[in-house]
Amino acid sequence: MRIGVDVGGTNTDAVLIQGSRIIASVKRPTSVDVSHGIRSAIEALLNEGGVAAGDIHAVMIGTTHFTNAFVQAVGLQKVAAVRIGFPAAREIPPFSDWPERLRNAALGRIDMVAGGYQFDGRLISAVDEAEIRIVAGRIRDAGLSEVAVAGVFSQLNADQEERVADLIRNEIPDASITLSSEVGRTGLLERENAAIMNAALRPLAAKVGEAFARALIELGIQAPFFVSQNDGTLMTATHMQHFPVLTFAAGPTNSLRGAAFLTGRSDALVVDIGGTTTDIGVLVGGFPRQSSLHADIGGVRTNFRMPDLLSIGLGGGSRVVLGEAPRIGPESVGFRLAEEALIYGGNTLTASDVAVASGAVRFGDPSRVRQLDGAQVRSAMKCMHRMIEDGLDRMKTSALPMPLILVGGGAVLITEELAGVSETLVPERAGVANAVGAAIGQVSGSVDLIYNLQEFGREAALDNARARATARAVEAGADPDTVTIVDLEDLPLQYLPGGAARVICRAVGDLIVKEPAIA
Repeated sequence: MRIGVDVGGTNTDAVLIQGSRIIASVKRPTSVDVSHGIRSAIEALLNEGGVAAGDIHAVMIGTTHFTNAFVQAVGLQKVAAVRIGFPAAREIPPFSDWPERLRNAALGRIDMVAGGYQFDGRLISAVDEAEIRIVAGRIRDAGLSEVAVAGVFSQLNADQEERVADLIRNEIPDASITLSSEVGRTGLLERENAAIMNAALRPLAAKVGEAFARALIELGIQAPFFVSQNDGTLMTATHMQHFPVLTFAAGPTNSLRGAAFLTGRSDALVVDIGGTTTDIGVLVGGFPRQSSLHADIGGVRTNFRMPDLLSIGLGGGSRVVLGEAPRIGPESVGFRLAEEALIYGGNTLTASDVAVASGAVRFGDPSRVRQLDGAQVRSAMKCMHRMIEDGLDRMKTSALPMPLILVGGGAVLITEELAGVSETLVPERAGVANAVGAAIGQVSGSVDLIYNLQEFGREAALDNARARATARAVEAGADPDTVTIVDLEDLPLQYLPGGAARVICRAVGDLIVKEPAIA
């Protein structure tokens, strides 16, 4: 049996799954203490399902912890950014495009050193090892232990990044080093930003990983736990502590995967309505459609893989101002909905109050919203539906109607047919689709490389990308017999000589999990 947990900003959801059957599910408020919140949700889940801790053979956890920490600049570590590419890449130094608040929180020091590659693997210049030792000494003297290393076209050849990392470790044995080639894609500045973000979050990731493990130990669960990535697959706890940025947007991704599992649909629009925001995504082959654009996290441009999502300020806790032109969100009472909404005895008019006042749904105390003006309530409901319809239009690639899956605790806000939708599905347990998505997670491996087609040939390049993505999936814990290629793109790069092409490939397989020994 598996347990899936999704730790959101408002609620911590958990489900218990055996095979393809959901045995139990619970919702609990998210606590400030991550360990306590997870322990409370899983304890309630085991009680509801009548299952002993020893019967659990894997726990899958999705969390927004690192996204929130970075955006809010909370718990970030100072980072030494080392760029390999001087003098070719000296014009725009690291941290140049960061908002001042985040720059102040994460900037330790900046060093630019000789090195780098051309797009076809030819050297720009060699690494000067004496220079690296001097830089390492400066980093050590500054008291910095988190280091981000980024080289020009290092995603094509990571040798220089790896050599620089080795030299720094020789001088600073306890250094924690993130290589940009491990987390980012094509584009030096964006890939460098991703590496810096990852380095800044690593100490927090160690604490969160320990909190997750402690919660399971206190419950008597001996099974391993895994953490959701933002492509709908899983990684080990150790991998998460090394690469916390891979959890960014994992919550909405889990909701999309859960929506596919709960409905059996592999291609559909998905609307996940939470307490503060609505996330709209597209399922393609049972996985979230991936974004082809650079991702902006807290005002910092990055290029690590991200799902193609649209977030709008509409949720069950969104504040509402009634009138001829109602205003809904983006402000929200969030996890305080059960305290501040009118239907729960509070004094704040929320989207949930409006839905109950419309008569379309019933929860809380409907008598507390009967005094609201009926015409204004109807106008606010239409406004909420228009917000969703506009979001769907922005995410669709065709004018043809598509099936829509509604999930999330705020799905009750949608009470009418939506334009551009062929059918609307609200599956059983839609409110915990995020936890379901975590529980069913598979394991992936991906590559994003530039090939010289004159040297490789197109088919050989594609085969090489398939083999490397498959190997990474197996290395991450996938059963080799179940690995399949789910994404394969080759994009000609006309502005580069020699018939170059960028190849993106992702392989996915089932996680190998051993049943724990039960005493």
